Amino acid sequence: MENTVIKGRLEKLRAKMLENGIDYYMMPTSDFHNSEYSADFFKVREYFCGFDGSNGTLVVSKDFAGMWTDGRYFIQAENQMAGTGVELFKMMNPGVPTIEEYLAANMKEGQVLGFDGRVVSCSIGESLEKKLSKNKVTLKIDKDLAEEVWTDRPDLPCHDMYILSDELCGKSFKEKLSDVRKKMEEEGVKSHLLSKLDDIMWLTNLRGNDVECNPVALSYAYITMDEFYLFVQEKEVTQEVKAYCEKNEIILKDYHELTTFIDGLELSGDIMYDKRNTNFLTCKALLKKAESYKAELKNCNNPTEIMKAVKNETELKNIREVYLRDSVKLTEFIYWVKNNVGKIPMTEYTAAMKLDSMRAELPGFIELSFPTISAYNANAAMAHYEATKDNAAEVKAQGMLLVDSGGTYMGGTTDVTRTIVVGEISDEIKKHYTGTVSGMLQLANATFMHGSTGRNVDIFARQPLWEMGIDYNHGTGHGIGYVLNVHEGPQNIRWRFAKGAEEAVLEPGMIVSDEPGVYIEGSHGIRIENIVEVVEKENNSFGQFLGFRHLTYAPIDLEAIDTKYMKPECIKLLNDYHKMVYDKVSPFIQDENIKSWLKEATRAIG
Repeated sequence: MENTVIKGRLEKLRAKMLENGIDYYMMPTSDFHNSEYSADFFKVREYFCGFDGSNGTLVVSKDFAGMWTDGRYFIQAENQMAGTGVELFKMMNPGVPTIEEYLAANMKEGQVLGFDGRVVSCSIGESLEKKLSKNKVTLKIDKDLAEEVWTDRPDLPCHDMYILSDELCGKSFKEKLSDVRKKMEEEGVKSHLLSKLDDIMWLTNLRGNDVECNPVALSYAYITMDEFYLFVQEKEVTQEVKAYCEKNEIILKDYHELTTFIDGLELSGDIMYDKRNTNFLTCKALLKKAESYKAELKNCNNPTEIMKAVKNETELKNIREVYLRDSVKLTEFIYWVKNNVGKIPMTEYTAAMKLDSMRAELPGFIELSFPTISAYNANAAMAHYEATKDNAAEVKAQGMLLVDSGGTYMGGTTDVTRTIVVGEISDEIKKHYTGTVSGMLQLANATFMHGSTGRNVDIFARQPLWEMGIDYNHGTGHGIGYVLNVHEGPQNIRWRFAKGAEEAVLEPGMIVSDEPGVYIEGSHGIRIENIVEVVEKENNSFGQFLGFRHLTYAPIDLEAIDTKYMKPECIKLLNDYHKMVYDKVSPFIQDENIKSWLKEATRAIG
């Protein structure tokens, strides 16, 4: 059926493109800081095509509209864009051009590519500029066309900021800033522009609420060897935050004045910035200023990125405690699902609301770390499906319910997935479930040399599924922030890297998810996710060996395990894990019925 709403919006956009001399207009999924999750104000791509997944880029011309997204969202995008006339481009599939390749092949000499330069990273902007210059295509980056079409657009988010104590963070702002300045000295720069929100929040020990499920404030930081400027919205600065900034010699500036500030800078040396996380418009302003002073604009990874990723002892201690309490709530939720399915009305949405309310009871709870994914049977084949109150499947006593969830607490940020058997399942599903569990346990049990990256260890998780001729279209693991974003770099676990992607060495103190899965369209989806901590193992003449330690302790559903698809060593890993689950979780369970069920749910299998 034709989607007249989206088609009407595209028609108005094309009219504005014509007025502004723009032949192609690009709309990514991003805010001004390349954050993974964007507030409603920034959901321009969603407004013009209907697809609301967390990753995608829409390109529109006079007679074309195409949307690029990754394997997590192929099914969802096809469903949500049906009848819009927008063509889906399945990224990284054979024969599918990248956006750059498509534009280079289709844009004619002298045409103009437009986009809001504040929502495109410098690295992407420069790459487009270079690629399209061969066609003598020019870029127009100072125009947000959505402002003229999206008449009821939400306001830019603005919420009070708050402070985390030095005791909770394990390190003060001034100590962290000193470490950053040492890195600046090593790079030979005199100033550093920091645009990535979670990096700024981690460095300052401040938090905000400007991005859904991410405790961050819209901000920029400009660091010199003796001054620290923080650009935030004035209304977000409480008296407490203002006093904290004064005490720590943080100079507050208005969020919207960054470009004016850059224009007025007097440089004493080179500037450091990170192309990946600085928007293209800001990059152009920095470049213009650097050139006027014959200074170099040095592209370097934010030094805060690796500092933030390797948790200190205080952070690790708090994270371990938070994950245990979080695991107790998830265990109680699994019991609730299994004992109530088919007896009370239950939908994907009400199940998610139940778990969310249980998490909110925990001490130090701040907010969910992402919207809970609760997906029943075939819906679980969409890796990032989200049920709503008005659009949620009934959970019946048949099949499985996948729940991917997490919370942010004063002491850590959690993420965990369990696929719960709620009724009869097929032998094929048991095979897939067993392979998924084997992969998760194999990776968690891996031993590897220091210097390894996520690419080196990904095979531990995929091997059982590859041996079945199955794969999953997403990475196996991502880093997680400390009272911060649920997705954090630079570390990750994946076997396939896009051109130019960086690989980070796994270091002790990093935490990372371990989440293989199976997704069969129209039938079922399975994902089992634990969070693990990178730890030191043996150190000998061959070097330093590392491994993982579980942070998540929640039962794996034995009703879906078929040991004929499980190697003996994986059976032992499952039994050992379940013993840890019972030993760690049961002391926190007050209800004897739940404790008795947990004993059976974590029994040894042979």
